[in-house]
Amino acid sequence: MKRLLMEQLKKWKNNKRRKPLFLLGARQVGKTWLMKEFGKTEYKNVVYLNFDTTKKIHNIFNDDISPENIIKKLQLELQVKISQEETLIIFDEIQECQRAKDSLKYFNESDKNYHIIAAGSFLGVSTGKFPVGQIERLTLYPLSFKEFLIATGRKDLVDLIEKQDFSAIRSVSHLYIDLLKQYFYVGGMPEVVNEYLKTKDFEQVRLVQQTILSDYKGDFAKHINPNDISKVKMLWDSIPVHLSKEKHKFVYKEIKVGARAAEFENAMNWLINTGLVYKIDRVQTPKIPLISYMDFNIFKLYLLDIGLLNAMAEISAKEIFDEQKDIIDTFKGTIAEQFVCQELKALDAYLPIFYWGREKTLAEIDFLIQYKNNIIPIEVKSDIHTQAKSLNVYMKEYNPKYAVRTSLKNFGIKDNLYSIPLYLISCIKDFIK
Repeated sequence: MKRLLMEQLKKWKNNKRRKPLFLLGARQVGKTWLMKEFGKTEYKNVVYLNFDTTKKIHNIFNDDISPENIIKKLQLELQVKISQEETLIIFDEIQECQRAKDSLKYFNESDKNYHIIAAGSFLGVSTGKFPVGQIERLTLYPLSFKEFLIATGRKDLVDLIEKQDFSAIRSVSHLYIDLLKQYFYVGGMPEVVNEYLKTKDFEQVRLVQQTILSDYKGDFAKHINPNDISKVKMLWDSIPVHLSKEKHKFVYKEIKVGARAAEFENAMNWLINTGLVYKIDRVQTPKIPLISYMDFNIFKLYLLDIGLLNAMAEISAKEIFDEQKDIIDTFKGTIAEQFVCQELKALDAYLPIFYWGREKTLAEIDFLIQYKNNIIPIEVKSDIHTQAKSLNVYMKEYNPKYAVRTSLKNFGIKDNLYSIPLYLISCIKDFIK
């Protein structure tokens, strides 16, 4: 299974000024597999340490954590030869060992020749300090639509996207749309995609999705303050409910009567910091920097994966693939919005993403992104009908240099409005350039 982040890992390897790397991402998105695959294909040997499953390796970091001492102990304990340029050292579930985290500072300051990648599913919520300024970071998300195309054997369709061959893309748009619907149901969790590739059985796919959702709920009990477990579960279970509302915004009082933000703050932060949900804040004034104009009290929550969202909402394959029913009728357009949010996140973990709306008007833009000193509104439509009243209101008032409407219509540009098919939204930066 090809992961596009592999290219960034190769750049990190070849950078002579590299720092130890933290690979971030939610549980079960494929971090461990990617690190091992990177080591297998790019290095002569790999030293893999898991601080959760092998507690005795913690002893290596008890005392002197200088690079020289740690390398010597690792070689003795594991009976391996560690070469500076030819060995990849993997610290997995590093949040379980603070001293291992501390050691990365000294590897960066004393000996940059060692290649070290650290990962952990709960780094965002782990206690203890991080070696600030001493590490690099990359984030792995569920498979993007491009990665899904490659996994299903349609790299030829990805090649057309990379070449921006719009004539050829238009001629096979039906293939993209069919595969897009498959992705809507399957999503991008690696285990789920593997099951789909093996069986092509949507019922089996759904069983794997439900197992992952069950595992996540099991994590709540293991890693959360007991006082917050029930709150996290209520927040988690309410996401499909909130997204089914007309404006999709999150309202605490719909979790339970009388609920307030302060009561759920810790639970909300836990879900966000583990990467299980994406929080998209509202701005009423679209000016740079967007973060200065965001409303902390009004936001939307999306799940990390579109397939898991559909499993939580019990959306069947029939509802997604039914030719007589537009996708917009399924889950009130939420599926398309979830897809766009997911693709934007996978495109750039640091891309500022918000949405625009006003309290006293129905006008609302699904997403705003800040890119190259421009604020780009993105209106999401889930079929070929693209009447976008809110986008018209926004464009008249703010006259943006670029505006995007994404739907199932073919690619086109009229004045400053870009019509981008949903299956090409990951290329938005290329189109704007």
